[in-house]
Amino acid sequence: MAEQQARTKRPRGQRRPKHVPQRTCAACREKEAKRQFVRIVRTPDHRVEIDLTGKQNGRGAYLCTRRSCWNKAVTGNVLERALKVTLDQETRDILHRYADHHFRDE
Repeated sequence: MAEQQARTKRPRGQRRPKHVPQRTCAACREKEAKRQFVRIVRTPDHRVEIDLTGKQNGRGAYLCTRRSCWNKAVTGNVLERALKVTLDQETRDILHRYADHHFRDE
């Protein structure tokens, strides 16, 4: 028992590595740290918004910062499936404008 305890202890002053939450892009399915993605949320009143804080109430989906992923998610049904909602044209336009202003082409 003491042998096993001695093996699992870290040397004095050494900290445990910090946990980094992982998320998956809804479009390309690539996994990365949560901070590398933009969260899209379906609020409890069924509106779809961009969640800049990452903590807003509702069902969320994550997209990476590639323009191709945003185009695939907004024009196709990727976000609709992930958020379990039907996107109207106004919401699609808002998401396209956000991508235009924040991400460059690959």
